[in-house]
Amino acid sequence: MKPKLLTTLPGYTPRLFAGDALASITVAMVALPLSIAIAIASGATPAAGLVTAVVAGFLISALGGSRVQIGGPTGAFIVIVYGVVQAHGFDGLLLATLMAGMILVVAGLLRAGRLIALIPEAVIEGFTVGIAIVIAASQLKDLLGLETGAVPAEFIAKVETLWAARASLNGAAVVAGVATIAVIFLLRRIAPRLPGPLIAVALASAGVAALRYSVDTVGSRYGLLPSGLPWPSLPPVSAEKIHALLPSAFVIAFLAGVESLLSALVADRMIGGAHRSNAELLAQGAANIASPLFGGLPATGAIARTATNVRAGGRTPVAGMLHAVAILVFMMVAAPLVGYLIMPALAGLLIVAAWTMSEPHRWPERLRAPLGDRCLLALTMTLTVLADLTVAIAVGTAIGLAMRFARREEASSDWIPPER
Repeated sequence: MKPKLLTTLPGYTPRLFAGDALASITVAMVALPLSIAIAIASGATPAAGLVTAVVAGFLISALGGSRVQIGGPTGAFIVIVYGVVQAHGFDGLLLATLMAGMILVVAGLLRAGRLIALIPEAVIEGFTVGIAIVIAASQLKDLLGLETGAVPAEFIAKVETLWAARASLNGAAVVAGVATIAVIFLLRRIAPRLPGPLIAVALASAGVAALRYSVDTVGSRYGLLPSGLPWPSLPPVSAEKIHALLPSAFVIAFLAGVESLLSALVADRMIGGAHRSNAELLAQGAANIASPLFGGLPATGAIARTATNVRAGGRTPVAGMLHAVAILVFMMVAAPLVGYLIMPALAGLLIVAAWTMSEPHRWPERLRAPLGDRCLLALTMTLTVLADLTVAIAVGTAIGLAMRFARREEASSDWIPPER
């Protein structure tokens, strides 16, 4: 359970530092708009997303079991976080995240890192696609500039509310949001090393400001961002709250553990390394204990940002630690600039993230899977969208394990997840 940082420091060289430093800037420019957009979509403030990227991102790299893992807020949490905030308020989310961190620490101490192999792949694929659908639907209000009241968390009610507000569609918002999506995909194709999300959101925001269109911005909706980290403090705690939030805490811990270990496996494939799964769980636990103390969100290993780190030249945990420092420096010197970012552009960014998360290129492979696996994927996806993520994970995993037992199959020890 020794952190990878301690393994890499003895042979650390100036050349490795140069590569890590360059990669950290690249990853920070990708993480900045994503952290803000994920926080907003989760029902929190933009500051919560940046705080998470700084505090949790630093600890996940410093204490984790992967050489190149980048941690922070991710799209996988949007559904559960939004639900917790709506039901228990933001203080409830902070307590649930704190509890999830403790659960992850216990899981790491019990050496539960290998248990990811027991989760059926169809279940992971199903709730990932389901989360992607919910994220995309949640962004339609800002992408289209619709004027509505509070949008319900339930999928069907959300769609009905958005449809009822269709007459308030804002043409400028639509153009800005669609342009953001197009620029992100274009830059991915012609210049994949550039921080496409940041460039696209900045260009769309600048264009709207120059043309003086009436479009919501981060500043008009949330005001100024803080220029640093707040003082740590405990959220309100009571036996009643702990009991009410325990199911959510277990789901947050489950998602953080699964997503981080999937990300670490992807990183291993890219660099030819081998992560330490139990050290990774301990790091996720520490990060999710620390993040809510500063008003942050749940955090885990971010697969896309980890891949960006590797492609940009990051090779040790120092890159992830520096990426967190870079985001903190941005908060200290340039936080007012965030207020000019337009909401449709951030919505477009999250829709692209949801599309990428769903891995559309893998549908032919999914459709060639055994009938039972296809049904399990569809069931988990449907329950995630229409019911509840907790129910989807519990039911999907139970049925998947029963199917595996009926087939007398064992978990594959060499299963490598796709790069989400």
